[in-house]
Amino acid sequence: MELATIQRTVRDYCASGRYEEGEALVRPFLAGGTGLIDLWKLLVDCIRPQGKLEETLAIQEMMVSTIPGLLPLRFDLAETLLLLGHFERGWREYRYRYDLAHTTSIARKVQRERWNGSRIEGKTLLIHDEQGYGDTFQFLRMVKLARERSGARVILQINAESASLARRYVGYDTLVLRGEIPPAFDFHCEMMSLPMVMGLKLEEVHGQEPYLSADPSRVAKWEARLADLPRPLVALVWAGRPTHPNDANRSMHLKTLAPLANPGVTYLAIQKGPASDQANEPPPGMNVISLSDEIQDFEDTAAILQLADLLISVDSSPVHLAGAMGRPVWVMLPFVPDWRWMLQRTDTPWYGSMRLVRQNKRGDWDGVAHEVAAAVNELVPLQQVHA
Repeated sequence: MELATIQRTVRDYCASGRYEEGEALVRPFLAGGTGLIDLWKLLVDCIRPQGKLEETLAIQEMMVSTIPGLLPLRFDLAETLLLLGHFERGWREYRYRYDLAHTTSIARKVQRERWNGSRIEGKTLLIHDEQGYGDTFQFLRMVKLARERSGARVILQINAESASLARRYVGYDTLVLRGEIPPAFDFHCEMMSLPMVMGLKLEEVHGQEPYLSADPSRVAKWEARLADLPRPLVALVWAGRPTHPNDANRSMHLKTLAPLANPGVTYLAIQKGPASDQANEPPPGMNVISLSDEIQDFEDTAAILQLADLLISVDSSPVHLAGAMGRPVWVMLPFVPDWRWMLQRTDTPWYGSMRLVRQNKRGDWDGVAHEVAAAVNELVPLQQVHA
């Protein structure tokens, strides 16, 4: 079989979730431990989603050693290293995230030296956010540490949607919006490069202290809106951004959460995007109040999270916002999750108020839903409701 035919067939298998069949097709060509890099890449594409991560890591290490200049391989290696908790090497490889074909256009071109983690007292350091909103909420914590480590005056440049929340964060000297020309600075650093330059180790990640907060005026507004709803109030998100490359793996339909129906619970749908319409036809017996059209920005989301007793969500930006605020949140994760959630554990060092509920096998959202439902029923026993 020609290489082009193998590649096309295996990619079709992967696109339809038939990873085992793709693996079975490509493995014979690599049985001797040698073979084309393109075939090894195909094998990784087949085995990583199956959770064969140690083998994935070994193959990625081999490919990077063989072709160190092929930067997409290094980025893929970074995500596997971080997923496995190998932070120090993982952060170093993660710096290649803007050297890929689809990311070079969004890379920030800064005509200053990147800060290397050293003391630079008397200098000015520009720290700029990047990527998604959840990334910003998660790594904003690092800005204060960078100011303490560097001794510099810190300018924080951040997206407009997160700026009002960031203004209540203590850890910088000046805030400017992305797209604005910042004041003069001597060094710069991307927010998600701070762990690399400061050598952040897994054991140094502590998520106990909240560092973001809701606007009191918005809390008052939403307190009035939610006042007549019976508690507990559980905020709910069941789908991520549909344009995200991993969205099919991390999102579900609201009807999958039918086991969560409990007459003693009021679910607040804070889902945004096309999936928000699903709240208009919730599963039978599930009391869902859709707030999606009333949420104008992250300040509204933060206020709702401050008032809600709990957030239950797939991997999404509200998860990081709730965690950064120290609010209770249960995150429903796919079998092989995004790197930041690592593996197996039910907690995360990033956020002390967070509980992780994972698929036990690929695609098994039903199992996740039943586990979450059991936990909800522990909070609000059904017999108590009917008493």
